[in-house]
Amino acid sequence: MKKSILFLLLIGISNLGYSQSFTHLKDVKSLTFIPDYTVTGSGIEKFKTLGKADWKMRDGEIVGTVNSGNSGGMIFLDKQYQDLAFQASIKNLGEVETGLIFRIEKNGDRINGVLVSIKNGELTPYSIAFDSQGKEVERVKLRYAGGIRYRVAPAESGENNPVIQVNVGPTSSPSPLELPIYKPNTDFIIGEWNQIEVFLEVNVIRSFLNNAREVGGAIDGERALSGYGPVALYIAGPGEVHFKNIMSNDISIRENPTEVSSPRFKVQRISDMYYSWGADAADFNKDGHMDVVAGPYIYFGPEFTKHKEIFPAIAVSPSKEFTSTNTQFSYDFNKDGWPDILTSPSSAVLFINPKGESRRWESFKILPAVQSEITDFIDVDGDGIPELVYGADGSLRYAKPHKDDPTKPWQEFQVSEKGFSLAHGIGTGDINSDGRLDIINPFGWWEQPTELGSMKLWKHHPESFGHYGRSLGVGGSLMAVYDVNGNGLNDVVTTLNAHGFGLAWFEQKRDQNGAISFIKHMISDDYLTDNAGGVTFSQAHGATMADIDQDGIPDFIVGKRYFTHLDNQFDPDSYGPPVIYWYKTVRNPNAPGGAEFIPELIHNRSGAGSEITAVDLDNNGKKDIITSTNRGTFIFWNQGK
Repeated sequence: MKKSILFLLLIGISNLGYSQSFTHLKDVKSLTFIPDYTVTGSGIEKFKTLGKADWKMRDGEIVGTVNSGNSGGMIFLDKQYQDLAFQASIKNLGEVETGLIFRIEKNGDRINGVLVSIKNGELTPYSIAFDSQGKEVERVKLRYAGGIRYRVAPAESGENNPVIQVNVGPTSSPSPLELPIYKPNTDFIIGEWNQIEVFLEVNVIRSFLNNAREVGGAIDGERALSGYGPVALYIAGPGEVHFKNIMSNDISIRENPTEVSSPRFKVQRISDMYYSWGADAADFNKDGHMDVVAGPYIYFGPEFTKHKEIFPAIAVSPSKEFTSTNTQFSYDFNKDGWPDILTSPSSAVLFINPKGESRRWESFKILPAVQSEITDFIDVDGDGIPELVYGADGSLRYAKPHKDDPTKPWQEFQVSEKGFSLAHGIGTGDINSDGRLDIINPFGWWEQPTELGSMKLWKHHPESFGHYGRSLGVGGSLMAVYDVNGNGLNDVVTTLNAHGFGLAWFEQKRDQNGAISFIKHMISDDYLTDNAGGVTFSQAHGATMADIDQDGIPDFIVGKRYFTHLDNQFDPDSYGPPVIYWYKTVRNPNAPGGAEFIPELIHNRSGAGSEITAVDLDNNGKKDIITSTNRGTFIFWNQGK
């Protein structure tokens, strides 16, 4: 009969509750979850061990040593799990194999578990078995699983699990382009502190070493769904390993917080279903009331209880599917007096208003490819007609409607060289005060020239307006450009990683020759940092700016995109509350840079998609907020103070 191993001993448990930062931790690169268990105790005699390794507690660290000729051993933590998040700092002194073993169970004379191994620069997941003395008797590499897919791995298909190489050595070669942001060195460095995060859920184990790309594996057999047991630190082969900052969280317990909204806003959910990540507003039926478009539906004001398709509406599954609509913009493109709708990406499609006829709208693909998930719709060249700002084929671009027929392919204008476009982070604003709109992304800003041409590249000014996260790329959501501190110079406010953490504002500075530079002021980051208002959340994929409190200064509105890469642990803090906040811009000469951002919760059960729209829907002079997410479509009515 299979039994969980119960010969565990107390190391020391700290219930840390929901504290927002852990700045006391040393040598931790990031913290993407709130632990409910930490290893803090002392006294090696309390620890249960197995195998030939020697274990000691030294200066708050657990130190394991394997002498030449010994196979290795493990030390058990006193908390048992089926699904968990786990993090530790590891320092190897020598070419010793280091590992973590999960779901350890005794089955007859065998001890089985799931091993995440770091050996010879490779991070690899295995199914592993030991005899009763701790000698390894079986090791099988797990087949590949993980990535951007549902949290349960499909049945075995015979595919091999590729080994993800974690090089021990210098950072990878730099890009041929002179980019201001480089991927951080995530190599496992012998003799230095390294960080490992592991997320084990159902039959998928996902590991991240030094915030590098995910290494995933599928657990098959009887332990796939029912495995349960303690965690062990493991070493094998001659050498010494130090462990500290050991912490975990039982991710089988999730929380839907009590619904809370700001007294400034009244919440109205106008759709219960998942159709779109974006929304916009206009009077589409010309009855004198503003309406909302979100994905395939127009919701008619002022009650917003009736809605009608513009294209066939098919709700998608938040767990397993992505909506095809990320951003939507409304504008009368054909100048017939009826507002039309533009959607993107992965292409750009124009829907022409049928002028009150009760039918679906005719659609036209006006751009073949829009590769950026974030786009902007604004009058770039000052001719009174807005253009779409986006990325395609590796370069930043904007596109103008055809001058005679907007349903024909639009004219594209290339702004940057190839290699500068990103999926996340784009914005516009006058950076250099010359009266012309410039274009920004996480790699800096592009200065609009005095003369525009379809192939005339704009001058690039490198700046680092983003940072890399644990899983994917760099860059955030829609980037805001406005004078934050009131000194007459436009600054930049942006999220730093749409699939990680980070919110900052960048203060513009000019030297005596007028040269422009920026100073970064962090507003919030992950759970390691002290953040403005104690607010921490990840996946800040949707944002905009608007003057919420009517003080004449723009504010920044931003929210978490829940299940942003489907229902899984691929992204950090995947299951944190889907919040949306507005950050009030406060000009304060005593604050760094002369300003600070004060967060106020708008809602904690909806979040944001890829787009947030701020518009005065009821013509009362106050900006309301519209979002569309996998929780539905929402209006937040601004009630004032």
